[in-house]
Amino acid sequence: MGQDESRMVDEKTPPQTLKSRTLDAVAEYIRDGRARRIVVMTGAGISTSAGIPDFRSPDTGLYANLARLNLPYAEAVFDIGYFRGNPLPFYTLAQELYPGNYRPTITHSFINLLHQKGLLLKLFTQNIDCLEREAGVPDDKIVEAHGSFARQSCIECKAPYPEELMKKAIHEKSVPHCIREECDGLVKPEIVFFGEQLPADFFENRSLPGEADLCIVMGTSLSVQPFASLPMMCGDGTPRVLINGEQVGEMGSRADDVLLIQDCDTGVRKLAEACGWLDELEDLWEQTAPWARSGQPKPEQADEPKKSPDEQLQDEVDKLTKEIDQNLQLGQDQHTWLENHVDNKFARVQDNENGKGPTAPLTTGKTVASDTKAERREPSDGGLHHVFPWLSKKSSL
Repeated sequence: MGQDESRMVDEKTPPQTLKSRTLDAVAEYIRDGRARRIVVMTGAGISTSAGIPDFRSPDTGLYANLARLNLPYAEAVFDIGYFRGNPLPFYTLAQELYPGNYRPTITHSFINLLHQKGLLLKLFTQNIDCLEREAGVPDDKIVEAHGSFARQSCIECKAPYPEELMKKAIHEKSVPHCIREECDGLVKPEIVFFGEQLPADFFENRSLPGEADLCIVMGTSLSVQPFASLPMMCGDGTPRVLINGEQVGEMGSRADDVLLIQDCDTGVRKLAEACGWLDELEDLWEQTAPWARSGQPKPEQADEPKKSPDEQLQDEVDKLTKEIDQNLQLGQDQHTWLENHVDNKFARVQDNENGKGPTAPLTTGKTVASDTKAERREPSDGGLHHVFPWLSKKSSL
């Protein structure tokens, strides 16, 4: 794994395994049955569309929104030394991150679809949110490199802690202790904190990418070791697909690397469509909806087709256009009032000059109402928050 591999492959270099470095070539490779052992590697980027913030994004990331917990530094919330002395900030945060608060994304359902088709060798995830599990991926197919909320135990004696008691503690923002009276140590979910070792499961399965015939990397910066080294474990002729907002690590340095630089949900939809699986994927994702999980009938509005990003943007443009039209109409009303006001003023001046005294205003009730409306309608700060809601929306963290 030398430095040469970190350079992007020359466009003139032909692929070894795929027909071309394209999405269609990857889909053909899968359809032909040549991808039977797929390894998937994921990070926080596959969960952001579910509403869960990632950790490191400026302003919107988890670490950037922890000031309210009065921590000495943001990462302290996941520091085992700090947790021993003050576990309450973690349990305050855990109430918002705990499984059940968020719906899996269509990317999570895509991983489950690979499993249902018998193609998923293993999922390696950096995420602690358990959304892969909620999407239907079974426990034995998941390696949670940084642990998760799926299990909890005492940090002293390592005794397991009942899930129902953990749910109760997190709901109440209380700090649970070991159920063994002779121990009474602090309990936490088996999330890997700073100062703790990665799960043994990670190291036991770390060589599996070498057995894969396709690797899919999604929603990760590949900046945290040893997880970041996993894609390099794949064989030289193994196609690797990156679905991410940007190029990361040494992805793109091999002859059979395919880069889809876009958000994960869009990317998996395109890949599923190219494989002929899109309807299956949408149906599978629909099963993760709250109404479906609770056994309720499908709401009528759920029959409406999901709008594409372009359609959503058009809706926002239409909304903005309507508001501009309203503002223009308001301007016309104000202009009418101003004309009347000037006419009245001029008439009073003329009357005064002719010695007739003051003249009663000629404004009507309608124009007065428009004036009152104009006074009440003040521009909001920023002006475009209705188009870009995240400009004013504060993170839940």
